[in-house]
Amino acid sequence: MWTGGEEAPWTESQSPPPAPAATPASADGRGKLQGVLRRRGELGPVPPSRLRPELWGAPKRGRKGSPSPSSGAALRAIGCPDGRLERITLNIAGNSRLTPVERVTGEDFWILYRILKKNPYITGLDVRYNLLSDVGAYYAARLLQKQPYLIYLNLMFNDIGPEGGELIAKALHKNKILKHLKMTGNKIENKGGMCFAAMLQINSSLEKLDLGDCDLGMQSVIAFATVLTQNQTIKGINLNRPLLYGEQEESTVHLGHMLKENHCLVELHMCKHQIKTDGIRQLCDALYLNRSLRYLDVSCNKITHDGMVYLADVLKSNTTLEVIDLSFNRIENAGANYLSETLASHNRSLKALSVVSNNIEGEGLVALSQSMKTNPTFSNIYIWGNKFDEATCVAYSDLIQTGRLKPDNTDVEPFVVDGRVYLAEVSNGLKKHYYWTPTYGGACSDSSNAGFTLVPVGQHL
Repeated sequence: MWTGGEEAPWTESQSPPPAPAATPASADGRGKLQGVLRRRGELGPVPPSRLRPELWGAPKRGRKGSPSPSSGAALRAIGCPDGRLERITLNIAGNSRLTPVERVTGEDFWILYRILKKNPYITGLDVRYNLLSDVGAYYAARLLQKQPYLIYLNLMFNDIGPEGGELIAKALHKNKILKHLKMTGNKIENKGGMCFAAMLQINSSLEKLDLGDCDLGMQSVIAFATVLTQNQTIKGINLNRPLLYGEQEESTVHLGHMLKENHCLVELHMCKHQIKTDGIRQLCDALYLNRSLRYLDVSCNKITHDGMVYLADVLKSNTTLEVIDLSFNRIENAGANYLSETLASHNRSLKALSVVSNNIEGEGLVALSQSMKTNPTFSNIYIWGNKFDEATCVAYSDLIQTGRLKPDNTDVEPFVVDGRVYLAEVSNGLKKHYYWTPTYGGACSDSSNAGFTLVPVGQHL
């Protein structure tokens, strides 16, 4: 019997083996997963054209300055490295808007496993927005067991379910190489979440884990909070949008307790946790004791100006927080005033603040602009989606024109019509390209992803 943490034996033939007699899966998923794997044994290997080599990311230049190969050369370089290529990240994303693509399926992923399992030049693999499903997760788990060089794996939005999540989590029990794993958007649910939490008790290499939009339940969120009180290697974790039922804000209670005990976590994402005033109070109480967290993301919650009283107070003594994302809450003028007062007179560690779409009017926005004049550390502010008046437009125009606020460090740009100053939106932000990338220009520009630039955790190569 094969389990996710063990090696499934087969010979190195030209076609993959039939499915194990007991692939770990639920009653409704087992038949599909085993059936597809058995068919793969009967149908033989997938034609290489299905893997769309034209989308494979070009390797970074090595020490000898080797040029980026064309699509055919990329395949030859992967199969027969010439000794000059170093640290390649293959980009086989299925959401390209410039080139018509045929998305990779779970069965297609077998040939990727065959190519990459012993290749020392491939250190990153990006297969987001494809159709891998649990079948592809089976081969991804095999790859994590066999490939001794892979440090970055992006599986965003690939229809992977609880069984596939379990296979990948168990494969990481023995993996000591992978640093950054993105499972965003795969509905692994509470069962898969519990498997990843159990994995963090064993794995000692993973530094960044993204489980946002994975339909985690309260049980798995509590499990992560419990495990992270002991885990000393995870530097960044994303637990966005769990499925929470109830108004007691249990997730913030447990994660707040974790922050009191954990002194290694640098980046924490808690979007859509239904955090209200009591929840932000729990987190702020923990931040008095925590001395490691540098990036706190509590966007898309229900935080009001009452919660800003606690955050402004903790920022007077906290010297580690550098990035705070409060986008899509409702702090209004009063909350902005609380923050601006602290930033102007006490705090000298915060570098970036996002208050996008917080129902802030001119008074609060001008107060935040004034705090930038007296705080030399405060360099990035994002304000689009609030209520601009003329005083607001003039204040931020002055900051930009005097050089105090760099154009790349904000999401607005001033322009003049009939002698009056207005603000236009610019595509800058803390994590603008988290779900998507632009059709042209740099996909990983510092100005569009300032949060990850200011606090680099688990950067892939």
